[in-house]
Amino acid sequence: MAQDNSMQEMQILEQNLQNILMQKQAFQMEFSETQSSLKEIKDAKDDVFKIVGQLMIKSDKKKILEELTNKEKIIDLRIKSLERQEKDFSEKLTKIRDEFLKKN
Repeated sequence: MAQDNSMQEMQILEQNLQNILMQKQAFQMEFSETQSSLKEIKDAKDDVFKIVGQLMIKSDKKKILEELTNKEKIIDLRIKSLERQEKDFSEKLTKIRDEFLKKN
């Protein structure tokens, strides 16, 4: 019975870890896109436009830079949080796997 619980717990941890990795990858892509947008805005000499729904609206460059910088900070915090969760789940998984292997 204890073996079943260990196996079940390992499977749940592996699924959670997989979900965290997928979320982290999505945020890393969004982070990269945000950094690219920031660079383009900083280099822009002409008017700056923002896409809102299906419209492209002329926007204030300073305001867009501020929005993107804040977005970058938030995404970075989310990635760091996911990395901590990833580390915790990996450590728990390793510990349970080691205990399981010792019993068998």
